[in-house]
Amino acid sequence: MANSPKLFLFFSVLFLLCISSSNSAQSSPSSCSNYRFPNNKKFSTCSDLPYLNSALHWTYIPSSQTLQVAFRQTTISPQRWVAWAINPRPTPGMLGSQALIAYPKPDGTMRVYTSPVNSYQTGLKEGDLSFPVSDLSATYSNSEITIFATLMLHNISTTVNQVWQEGPLTPSGTPGMHPLTGPNMKSMGTLDLLSGESKGSSSGGAGISSRMKMKYSHGFLNTIGWGILIPLGAIIARYVKLYPSADPAWFYLHIGCQVSAFLIGAVGFFTGISLGKKSPGITHTAHMVIGSLIFGLATVQILAASFLRPKKDHKLRVYWNIGHYSVGYTILILGIINNFKGLHILSPGKKWEKAYIAVLVTLGAIALFLEVVNRIVVFRRKRRSLKADANTGEVNGTNGV
Repeated sequence: MANSPKLFLFFSVLFLLCISSSNSAQSSPSSCSNYRFPNNKKFSTCSDLPYLNSALHWTYIPSSQTLQVAFRQTTISPQRWVAWAINPRPTPGMLGSQALIAYPKPDGTMRVYTSPVNSYQTGLKEGDLSFPVSDLSATYSNSEITIFATLMLHNISTTVNQVWQEGPLTPSGTPGMHPLTGPNMKSMGTLDLLSGESKGSSSGGAGISSRMKMKYSHGFLNTIGWGILIPLGAIIARYVKLYPSADPAWFYLHIGCQVSAFLIGAVGFFTGISLGKKSPGITHTAHMVIGSLIFGLATVQILAASFLRPKKDHKLRVYWNIGHYSVGYTILILGIINNFKGLHILSPGKKWEKAYIAVLVTLGAIALFLEVVNRIVVFRRKRRSLKADANTGEVNGTNGV
């Protein structure tokens, strides 16, 4: 096709625009994912907490059960304290929580310490927690307090109860009682250290972390691209092109599906790459390898279709077709397999897996129906062709006599 390079150039520009819009969509001014720590410290996951202008940043390393955490509270005056805590007990709340406390001292330095909250009467007294804590520090800048720490959460579930709080300092400069109404009584919930999902206990609503949003985007894009559009494009190429009246419409429909699948799948692929870089200690080797293979084969397929496709009457066209079909069906099969692997990793709920199965069953039923129809059409054409040949032979024979 003479216009194929131009088409590929156009879709490449469109792809770059997709990447750009995807990156801009992931950055909103109020999101914790936009925050940059002054000391260039980075964390794999963050969550904007629903109360008290707070955010939590963390990196969890499953192999060592180590949690590196930074808790931030904004719009806080220097006469107030802040706290973030894990409560190992089954029920959320302040009692039993293992807290990190910080507040500015009159001389401008920060006071930061650990406090096990065993009763309301003892207050936030300094003491050792039920798990080891290291690298404990705090900063105060631009009306924002940040607590840094590394927690060794041995034999503690990766889904933990968390509590965060703020309150006034007493005249003596020690933490006083926090308010017992409003957001201060709602600032608790659960946190999944692996998935990044954060749930508030007050309303049952979920606050999805930036990494969890990326995981959902990654799964959605790859499902649409490799898992739905690729099979749909294959169905169009196999069955619609049989009808002369559909030429060249079937070709453009096929190209439209496959190029759209490549662009959407590519954004999903690079989202997965970014997600992997932000998730140290968490690897899904088979899913990653299959995904890379799919993207590589799809890139080869697009380039080959744009620049290496021989004309229909070329002697090498038959070999090109074999390669094109082989790579295409390999992408189709691997895409479906990897989507199921991704659903297993993401665990969004059985309804999503059932929905995807329903889509595949529908596409399969359409393909089966068209296969039967096409075989009937081909059979009738062959029969008409045989009759026409027979009639021609009879006429020739008669004329010969």
